[in-house]
Amino acid sequence: MTDDGGGMPVRFAGAGGVRRNLPFILVAGAILVVLDFWTGGRGVVAAAGILCLVSLGALQSDRSSGNGEAASDMRKGSRTDAGLSAAELAGAINDPIYFLDQEGTVLYSNGAARDAFGPLAVGSAFQLKFRSPEMQVFVRDALRNRSETFVDYVERIPMERVYRVSARVIGEGGKRFVIHFRDQSEARRIDRMRADFIANASHELRTPLASISGFIETMRGPARSDPKAQEQFLQIMHVQTRRMARLIDDLLTLSRIEAKPFGKPTEPVDLRPLVAGVCDTLRQIADEAGVTIEIEFPDGPFEVAGFRDELVQVFENLVSNACKYGRDGKRVIVQAKVEADGEKTVSVTDFGPGIAEEHLPRLTERFYRVESGGGPNQQGTGLGLAIVKHILNRHGGRLTIRSRPGEGSSFTVHFPRPDF
Repeated sequence: MTDDGGGMPVRFAGAGGVRRNLPFILVAGAILVVLDFWTGGRGVVAAAGILCLVSLGALQSDRSSGNGEAASDMRKGSRTDAGLSAAELAGAINDPIYFLDQEGTVLYSNGAARDAFGPLAVGSAFQLKFRSPEMQVFVRDALRNRSETFVDYVERIPMERVYRVSARVIGEGGKRFVIHFRDQSEARRIDRMRADFIANASHELRTPLASISGFIETMRGPARSDPKAQEQFLQIMHVQTRRMARLIDDLLTLSRIEAKPFGKPTEPVDLRPLVAGVCDTLRQIADEAGVTIEIEFPDGPFEVAGFRDELVQVFENLVSNACKYGRDGKRVIVQAKVEADGEKTVSVTDFGPGIAEEHLPRLTERFYRVESGGGPNQQGTGLGLAIVKHILNRHGGRLTIRSRPGEGSSFTVHFPRPDF
């Protein structure tokens, strides 16, 4: 310790290193003294040698502990008015954060960074962890220009994540930097979904509109005086307008479901009369397809927590799909069970042509359709199973699909054990 003239003690920067190297300095100093007097000296050379040893010990401490002291400063350094250090504040943030020195060496990483990218030891080079060209240029520019810098970074393993990465200078002197990763994956996914939705909806509406427009021109021209052709074209136009109406209704339904605030239902709904009512409503569709609907429920009420109107939509979509696409099997079975863990399930099974395995994971995507078993009039909008999935998510339930070509398909709705 020395005094700065104001009565305040000043810490000698290398004092820690001298203390740690004191045994070596004493032994080496004693050897120098003995050699000095042995050769006829008066101790001056020995004193100079001891002073050099002390200086080397201090310098060695400064070099070896520089990164450690900087990292310690991040953990114990200047605190905010609330009594929190920079490391404590960074640890409370869910985004990955790194602190670097002016050489690009890691001084600190928070828990979110370790969870997202794995451990990165203090003292390691940040650029050795993130080797992509855009990150290399980003870090180099940030350290060189000492100004706020941004880059988009994609992490593809174990799953694709998109980050907006920023670098800012912190502290006095501009010798430290904070690297902040903001996860943009969900926002990018929503943007991509919105773009796909608009493109698909436009395509689905454009097809029937083009058909109707073409028939109108034909009826006003070559078929102006052909009643038989006009009747045929009017029937096709009627089918196309009904298809557009179904598409618009499904789009509005999906939009309403997504716009509703999320809240799990608590009111009991008995599925026995609900499913029976749905099957009665769809009896005409089943008769036209030549399909018999069989209902198998256990004795007594079969209650789940739900919103009645939304559950009606779920089973209308599943049963009508089974009638249209499983018409070759002539039967549709709606079967309810109570599982051992209290979960309740309702399966809608058809015996039609089935669905190839590669299509199963995508069946609940919007506008995704598989051409199997239905004629042109049986083609749906591709939104029915997307609506089912969204409704079940609101109910805390899920949909599982089992199917094999030639063996039919089974769509099972799983409801969690009710709390009432």
